[in-house]
Amino acid sequence: MRRRAAEPGESPVARQILLLQVAVVVVLVVTAVALAAWDARHDTRESARAQATAVARSVADSPFVRNEVRTADPTERLQPFAEEVRRDTGTDFVVVMDTDRTRYTHPDTAQIGKAFIGDLGRAPQGEAFTQEYTGTLGLSVRAVVPVVADGDVVALVAVGIRIDRLDRQLVGDLPGISLAAGATLLAGLIGAWLISRRLRRQTHGMGEREITRMYEYYRAVLGAVREGLLLVDSDQRVQLVNDEARRLLALPDDVEGRSLDELGLPPGLVAAVEQRISMADQTYVLGQQVLVLSTSPAYWDQAEVGAVVTVRDRTELQAVTGELDLVRGLTESLRSQNHEAANRLHTIVSLVEMGRVDQAVEFATSELEVAQGFADELVSAVDEPVLAALLLGKTAQAAERGIDLDITGSLPAELPVDARDLVTLVGNLVDNAFDAVAETRATTPQRVRVNLAGDADALRVEVDDSGSGIAPEDRAHVLERGWSSKAQEGRGIGLAMVTQVVSRHGGTLEVTDSPLGGARFVVGVRTPAEQAAPR
Repeated sequence: MRRRAAEPGESPVARQILLLQVAVVVVLVVTAVALAAWDARHDTRESARAQATAVARSVADSPFVRNEVRTADPTERLQPFAEEVRRDTGTDFVVVMDTDRTRYTHPDTAQIGKAFIGDLGRAPQGEAFTQEYTGTLGLSVRAVVPVVADGDVVALVAVGIRIDRLDRQLVGDLPGISLAAGATLLAGLIGAWLISRRLRRQTHGMGEREITRMYEYYRAVLGAVREGLLLVDSDQRVQLVNDEARRLLALPDDVEGRSLDELGLPPGLVAAVEQRISMADQTYVLGQQVLVLSTSPAYWDQAEVGAVVTVRDRTELQAVTGELDLVRGLTESLRSQNHEAANRLHTIVSLVEMGRVDQAVEFATSELEVAQGFADELVSAVDEPVLAALLLGKTAQAAERGIDLDITGSLPAELPVDARDLVTLVGNLVDNAFDAVAETRATTPQRVRVNLAGDADALRVEVDDSGSGIAPEDRAHVLERGWSSKAQEGRGIGLAMVTQVVSRHGGTLEVTDSPLGGARFVVGVRTPAEQAAPR
């Protein structure tokens, strides 16, 4: 299939998602930078508040300060001390004041002796107080701590850090934040581009309307076709399935997305899908249905994307084909009998021409007695005329192929299965036995034995052959659902038809070793009343 571009005026889905992702990444990065800046600003102020409080407490707790504030001229010695502390701690002012706000110290000596500007909070009552306030040096973060001597507040210490210096410090941190934001933005854009590239390959550059329409078309096609369709991806998971496939394969409602191994499908079909091989018109028996399945790998742009499985119902056709095969067998039997009769007639005519009339009469009478005796014996043992005709034909067919066919037992006219199913059971089992003995060496006796027993409530059919038999590990496959007609050179479908009839009547089919050296197939069918009776 060729890749289709988006319709005119319609942007591909991959491009739309790329633009959306870029917008989301940009918004997230800008938001993250703004939050980081706000958080850094908040942390800077909190750090400045804690620093100012710590310095103010240290000054207030100094014995030197306690003593000097109670002298006649506190400024003389406190001013140098306060300035030294300010320089050492990196603060902008250290002000020692009286409880009436009169400054003893200040970075601007012109402010000494004047009243302190700003709130004191509960500092005069002995509690530390912090705030942001615009004083003589500008807006600052300040802390006011009481100086306590002998249990009384004798002075106050105010330490502050200007906001503009904190802002300059924050601006200095912005390059690092911007670098991290740029790296994050670049990583986000690269990730969005990679996602868009992958999405473009997966959507084949189509727009959303085209994808929607294609999906609707696929659904319409899947529902309209009369064959079952199953679309499987490269991981053997079902992606699309139509109603006919659900019906024929008895698939659950939640089949989409499940693996083929979980659906109980024929092993040969699952293996063909897994091995990426084409398989055409393989016959399987699933439950009461005979299905023809085909599988083929699916490709897009020379790349494999999964497999397509088609399913066709051949149940009725197979039944008609089976009946046609039986008619063909009877025809072949009649042809062989006609050929044999012609040979005998030529022999009789030749004997008459040779003047040996008595030998000709004796030969004709003996052959007629043998043939009529066998027919009378078979008809008397099998009251079902269709089955009797089938067995007569199989006898002639066996004689032509050099197979010793032995028929024992008897069957009444009334049986728990109808004539059509009875012919299917016996005919396919005998044909299977003929095929089995035909594979043996010419030195091995080719023998097939059929034993019939039953009445109106039960039926038992035993078919033995002198073939090579069936290995114990393969016997389960003969009876399992979906054994392919290719499993053993074309004999699988006949056995599958037998299994289908047995299953429909609730009977049993057993495969064991035969006393003749090959395989024994035993079919048992009983009426529902007979099945419920205690044994």
